[in-house]
Amino acid sequence: MPPAGGSKGVEARPDLDPDHVMPPAGGSKGVEGFLDWLVLERGRSPRTCESYRRDLNRYRATLVARGSSFEAAVEDDILAFLHHEQGRGMAPVSVKRALTAVRTFHQFLIVEGVRADDPGAHIELPRVPVGVPKALSEAEVDGIMDAVTGSDPASRRDRALLEVLYGTGMRIGELVGLSLPDLDMGASTVRVLGKGRRERILPVGRCAHEAMTAWLVPAGRGAMEPERWASVNDQEAVWLNQRGRRLSRQGAWGVVKKRARQVGLGARVSPHVFRHSCATHMLDRGADIRAVQELLGHASISTTQIYTMVATERLWETYRSAHPRARK
Repeated sequence: MPPAGGSKGVEARPDLDPDHVMPPAGGSKGVEGFLDWLVLERGRSPRTCESYRRDLNRYRATLVARGSSFEAAVEDDILAFLHHEQGRGMAPVSVKRALTAVRTFHQFLIVEGVRADDPGAHIELPRVPVGVPKALSEAEVDGIMDAVTGSDPASRRDRALLEVLYGTGMRIGELVGLSLPDLDMGASTVRVLGKGRRERILPVGRCAHEAMTAWLVPAGRGAMEPERWASVNDQEAVWLNQRGRRLSRQGAWGVVKKRARQVGLGARVSPHVFRHSCATHMLDRGADIRAVQELLGHASISTTQIYTMVATERLWETYRSAHPRARK
């Protein structure tokens, strides 16, 4: 089984640069059919499919440079593509995603009867180093929340957005995708559509509920509503920008960074840091890991277990600094 990092006799060649080779006109239909299949059969998000499209376009260009094609590709062709991706300085997680796209595409070609074999069946996915998420302290979270003062519409929105982001641990894409029918303020819950279009119902805690209540009034969201809605999607959006349109991912990022900079944490904070902090603080306070897995929408418990590493490391830091027998 050839490892993902290399194989004898297969070297990355600078003259086979997919970024400078025009892919053939043929084959694009197969890629688009594959992407449609991912959405309809596998429930993949549009964002994931767009990344796969770019990966497969580069893969196809590699095949053209090597005189091959989707139908005729062999294991060495895939390894050459893999080496090129590694050679262009892509992050390990991006290289793994690109290889996953290629392998899944070849499996799709078998399903469609285009090929009878899978040239990527024996190629191992590259290992991605597991990093420990960098969570904020509870005091730092409180500091960011307390810095959002004022009763103007933007302040009401920003406070509610931050409270929901930290209070539920949802992803930024899930947050900006929320629509008014997803909210049940009476039951203090919110419906979220996560990865793979998996739906989950999340609790909205007291602080987040209070902030949402202050936002969903005429003086808050109502003041940002336009005279005429551009679309139903905007009209139903929970979060609006200054133009009365649905707040984008970039807009939500801007809110988080702006409020973090106010307390000197701009360099450390991103929307995902709030998600990390939510999980870490719950585990620190004794939450069951299965409950945290359900809250975050992780398909595998192993993903959630990463957060236990944070709690363990904090325990060691405290032990080393406080116990007289722990210090050298």
